[in-house]
Amino acid sequence: MRIRKALIPAAGLGTRFLPATKALPKEMLAVIDKPVIQYAVEEAAGSGIESIGIITSRRKAIMEEHFRPSPELAGVLTEKGKSELLKEVEGIPRLAALSFILQPEPLGLGHAVLMGKEFVGEEPFAVLNPDTIYDCPIPCLKQLMDVYEEKRTPVIVLGRIDAEGTKKYGVVKARQVSDRVFQVLDVAEKPGPEKAFSDLAVLGRYVFEPDIFEALRKIPHGRSGEIQLTDAIKSLIETQAVYGVLFEGRRYDAGDKFGYIEATINFALKRPEFRSRLLELLNSLNLKDE
Repeated sequence: MRIRKALIPAAGLGTRFLPATKALPKEMLAVIDKPVIQYAVEEAAGSGIESIGIITSRRKAIMEEHFRPSPELAGVLTEKGKSELLKEVEGIPRLAALSFILQPEPLGLGHAVLMGKEFVGEEPFAVLNPDTIYDCPIPCLKQLMDVYEEKRTPVIVLGRIDAEGTKKYGVVKARQVSDRVFQVLDVAEKPGPEKAFSDLAVLGRYVFEPDIFEALRKIPHGRSGEIQLTDAIKSLIETQAVYGVLFEGRRYDAGDKFGYIEATINFALKRPEFRSRLLELLNSLNLKDE
């Protein structure tokens, strides 16, 4: 069965970006002129996803508004002759069929995925963490979906990390089976450098079959009552093959302040209207460690 659906968990509190996220959802923070969550929606759509369920909370209505048509804005842009901007704005609601699914309280990534069970039904599906922005020649999710087409079993994205990254991400023990494909043998959530299996981490993109929901129901709750997706993946490994894909491209952790700055600068450098001016600015600063 072809993968047609995806879930984007976006109900978190965004505490790492306070006070900016006190009223504004972290997913609506803009990298240049596009909110973070739109990058994930565009990646999913560019990978062939038709329907996206966004897991949200009561305080994030503005996120829904962003993806709705805006006749008033369209009228103003038409009057002013801003046809290119009009095309861009009108294209946002057409990216995919979007549904918004309420998570009553933030109980971990696994719980957020579990909220999408009825939306997914009995189909294989993708999960995209909107905090992670990928800039790849082939969309990161499409790289996973291509491996799923061959293996017909869960597939997760892998990336190389440093010692600090072992404190932030799930780290895998894996056996390489081809150039960029690994069989995942074990996974540990934020183990730290002393206990990390390797320098390969799970970085926010997944393809699952519906049995992940049963795994999420069965695993014990972690600290603060949270359900961890990593624990469910670990339980799947006991009964079936799980594969990881070492992605090709570049990744930005936009849920981290420095990663957000890095994404902003690098995406600006890719824009012709900003590149030369930004390079000139950076060069003029004569940056040196003091």
